[in-house]
Amino acid sequence: MNQLNIHPLDRFVTGESASIRRPREIASFSYDDAHIFHLDERSLRYYYPARIGADLSKGFETFQQLDDTADDHLDSLLKTLIDLEKRTGAKCQADVITWRGMMTKIMATPFDLFNSFVEENHAHKLESRNAQHQQTPNQGAASQDLMSYWGYKFETLSLLPTPWAETSRDYIESREDLVVNNHAQYCSVVKTGIGKSRLILGGEVDARKPPPLYLFLRHSITQRSLYTKLVWDARPTRADDPINWVELKTAATPLSDRDILKYERKLLKFWIQSFLLGVPKIIVGFRSKDGILQSLEELETNHIPRLVKQKGKASWDGNLCINFTAAFLDWLKGTITEDGVWRIRKREKATVVEVFRLEETGHGDILSQEFVEWRSRQPQLGHST
Repeated sequence: MNQLNIHPLDRFVTGESASIRRPREIASFSYDDAHIFHLDERSLRYYYPARIGADLSKGFETFQQLDDTADDHLDSLLKTLIDLEKRTGAKCQADVITWRGMMTKIMATPFDLFNSFVEENHAHKLESRNAQHQQTPNQGAASQDLMSYWGYKFETLSLLPTPWAETSRDYIESREDLVVNNHAQYCSVVKTGIGKSRLILGGEVDARKPPPLYLFLRHSITQRSLYTKLVWDARPTRADDPINWVELKTAATPLSDRDILKYERKLLKFWIQSFLLGVPKIIVGFRSKDGILQSLEELETNHIPRLVKQKGKASWDGNLCINFTAAFLDWLKGTITEDGVWRIRKREKATVVEVFRLEETGHGDILSQEFVEWRSRQPQLGHST
């Protein structure tokens, strides 16, 4: 059993963050409305603000919720990398290939003592989720299932299937009546780096968002059509520049100092999730305790740590999270030096992260057979940068 001590946190405070390689999208894929995998952008959506006053509970009884009890491991991510390697003739090089969600847990660890995780252990994930959903809500509070639905409803109210200029007014104005379905997803695959470690991460992104100038020009049909083509659908001219992604989140409207602290802690996960994939903006929909949308706030992802430190209650430190993650990845690479199936675990309230080997050989279905066979047949692949 190998252990990394989380505390004392002071050793991760160095004044400056460990080096960071800006996330750069190298591939993408979609799940359609039936949650079927596709190597294209069919599930890409576009942001257009929801109506203030909308009832986020509306349609809860018809919610078409994805059944994610099956364990898909890294299958979709690896399928996408196989396709990329076939197209480029270059091997995707990284120290760690995983989902954004796993790295979010690691990065939040210094300030999320009560959280626990076991990777790759799907049964533990389901057990933790069921325990959370079975908690008895406070008197007058919404259930966990309903509050989870509010997030998906907010996404439905905020997204368009095509850019604004190509979407009918009827569709925009009828979004509150749409059946909420969380099967469809657009997933970005990025190459990034923290400290000395290179990472390939996959994760869902909610939408593209145009810059403010688009909103000024949108009333001119000529300008609108031209700007739609140039802004909504164009990739950055420089590969390292961020794409106009936006992440959508909901939170209760803070009414007290306790509420402010609770929201600030939620901002930790909001920031990490967007930081890891290079999403530059987050739109937060603030709601009442009854699920009525009350206001919208647009946050610059890179400004959130400074906002928490200078104007909030300083309940977490972004530089410390980055430095901890860099140290964790160095430790992980130094620990896993042999083949087999290894497990990463942090118990609830524990002050250590554990790594231990489960199996001496094999890959425990974490790597798909398709990926293993592809790599074994392609020793001649070049190396990507």
